[in-house]
Amino acid sequence: DVQLVESGGGTVQPGGSLTLSCTASGVTGRRKCMAWFRQSPGKERENVAHLWDGHIFVDDSVKGRFTTSQDNAKDTIYLQLNDLQPEDTGTYYCATQLGAGGGCRLRQFVDYWGQGTQVTVS
Repeated sequence: DVQLVESGGGTVQPGGSLTLSCTASGVTGRRKCMAWFRQSPGKERENVAHLWDGHIFVDDSVKGRFTTSQDNAKDTIYLQLNDLQPEDTGTYYCATQLGAGGGCRLRQFVDYWGQGTQVTVS
Protein backbone atom coordinates (compact mmCIF):
# COMPACT_ATOMS: atom_id res chain seq x y z
CA ASP A 1 0.00 0.00 0.00
CA VAL A 2 1.06 3.56 -0.65
CA GLN A 3 1.19 5.84 2.35
CA LEU A 4 2.28 9.45 2.75
CA VAL A 5 3.13 10.75 6.19
CA GLU A 6 3.69 14.45 6.80
CA SER A 7 5.40 16.02 9.80
CA GLY A 8 6.82 19.33 10.90
CA GLY A 9 3.76 21.51 11.33
CA GLY A 10 3.29 23.80 14.29
CA THR A 11 2.56 27.32 15.48
CA VAL A 12 4.90 30.17 14.66
CA GLN A 13 4.86 33.94 14.82
CA PRO A 14 4.65 36.03 11.65
CA GLY A 15 8.01 36.06 9.94
CA GLY A 16 8.91 32.64 11.29
CA SER A 17 9.88 29.50 9.47
CA LEU A 18 8.96 25.83 9.42
CA THR A 19 10.15 22.78 7.54
CA LEU A 20 7.59 20.17 6.58
CA SER A 21 8.53 16.63 5.62
CA CYS A 22 6.61 13.97 3.74
CA THR A 23 7.82 10.40 3.61
CA ALA A 24 6.26 8.04 1.12
CA SER A 25 6.11 4.29 1.50
CA GLY A 26 5.18 1.76 -1.14
CA VAL A 27 6.58 3.95 -3.94
CA THR A 28 10.24 3.02 -4.09
CA GLY A 29 11.44 2.76 -7.68
CA ARG A 30 8.16 3.99 -9.08
CA ARG A 31 7.91 7.02 -11.29
CA LYS A 32 5.87 9.64 -9.50
CA CYS A 33 4.92 13.24 -9.26
CA MET A 34 4.97 14.64 -5.71
CA ALA A 35 3.18 17.76 -4.56
CA TRP A 36 2.36 20.00 -1.63
CA PHE A 37 -1.09 21.46 -1.18
CA ARG A 38 -2.58 23.62 1.52
CA GLN A 39 -6.10 24.26 2.65
CA SER A 40 -6.77 27.43 4.57
CA PRO A 41 -9.96 27.90 6.58
CA GLY A 42 -12.90 28.53 4.26
CA LYS A 43 -10.85 28.01 1.12
CA GLU A 44 -10.33 25.22 -1.39
CA ARG A 45 -7.26 23.05 -1.30
CA GLU A 46 -4.59 24.67 -3.46
CA ASN A 47 -1.26 23.55 -4.82
CA VAL A 48 1.82 25.36 -3.53
CA ALA A 49 4.61 23.28 -5.09
CA HIS A 50 5.33 20.09 -6.96
CA LEU A 51 8.26 17.98 -8.08
CA TRP A 52 8.27 16.04 -11.32
CA ASP A 53 10.89 14.42 -13.46
CA GLY A 54 13.75 16.14 -11.67
CA HIS A 55 12.16 19.56 -11.85
CA ILE A 56 10.80 21.71 -9.05
CA PHE A 57 7.83 24.01 -9.44
CA VAL A 58 6.68 26.54 -6.86
CA ASP A 59 3.41 28.40 -7.21
CA ASP A 60 3.73 32.13 -7.84
CA SER A 61 1.64 32.86 -4.75
CA VAL A 62 4.43 31.60 -2.46
CA LYS A 63 7.50 31.87 -4.67
CA GLY A 64 10.35 33.57 -2.86
CA ARG A 65 9.13 32.37 0.53
CA PHE A 66 8.52 28.63 0.08
CA THR A 67 10.91 26.10 -1.44
CA THR A 68 10.66 22.37 -1.91
CA SER A 69 13.23 19.64 -2.28
CA GLN A 70 13.48 15.87 -2.32
CA ASP A 71 15.66 13.09 -1.04
CA ASN A 72 15.05 10.22 -3.43
CA ALA A 73 17.02 7.78 -1.31
CA LYS A 74 14.54 8.32 1.51
CA ASP A 75 11.43 8.80 -0.67
CA THR A 76 10.98 12.04 1.22
CA ILE A 77 10.11 15.54 0.11
CA TYR A 78 10.43 18.73 2.09
CA LEU A 79 8.66 22.07 2.09
CA GLN A 80 10.59 24.96 3.59
CA LEU A 81 8.27 27.74 4.70
CA ASN A 82 9.93 31.10 5.30
CA ASP A 83 8.58 34.51 6.27
CA LEU A 84 5.30 32.94 7.26
CA GLN A 85 2.26 35.18 7.44
CA PRO A 86 -1.17 34.68 9.04
CA GLU A 87 -2.66 33.94 5.61
CA ASP A 88 -0.37 30.91 5.37
CA THR A 89 -2.32 29.28 8.18
CA GLY A 90 -3.87 26.01 7.12
CA THR A 91 -3.47 22.30 6.77
CA TYR A 92 -0.62 21.28 4.48
CA TYR A 93 -0.95 18.05 2.55
CA CYS A 94 1.51 15.91 0.68
CA ALA A 95 0.23 14.17 -2.44
CA THR A 96 1.41 11.89 -5.19
CA GLN A 97 0.43 10.85 -8.67
CA LEU A 98 2.02 7.58 -9.71
CA GLY A 99 3.22 6.88 -13.23
CA ALA A 100 4.14 9.13 -16.12
CA GLY A 101 1.43 11.76 -15.86
CA GLY A 102 3.26 14.62 -14.16
CA GLY A 103 0.02 16.40 -13.34
CA CYS A 104 0.04 16.19 -9.56
CA ARG A 105 -0.34 19.93 -9.11
CA LEU A 106 -3.99 19.36 -10.00
CA ARG A 107 -6.17 17.70 -7.38
CA GLN A 108 -8.02 15.55 -9.90
CA PHE A 109 -4.82 13.73 -10.85
CA VAL A 110 -3.66 12.96 -7.31
CA ASP A 111 -3.71 9.26 -6.48
CA TYR A 112 -2.81 9.44 -2.79
CA TRP A 113 -2.95 12.08 -0.05
CA GLY A 114 -1.23 12.35 3.27
CA GLN A 115 -3.18 13.03 6.44
CA GLY A 116 -2.08 16.66 6.58
CA THR A 117 -0.10 18.71 9.06
CA GLN A 118 -1.36 21.93 10.62
CA VAL A 119 0.51 25.21 10.24
CA THR A 120 -0.69 28.12 12.33
CA VAL A 121 0.82 31.59 12.06
CA SER A 122 -0.22 34.00 14.81
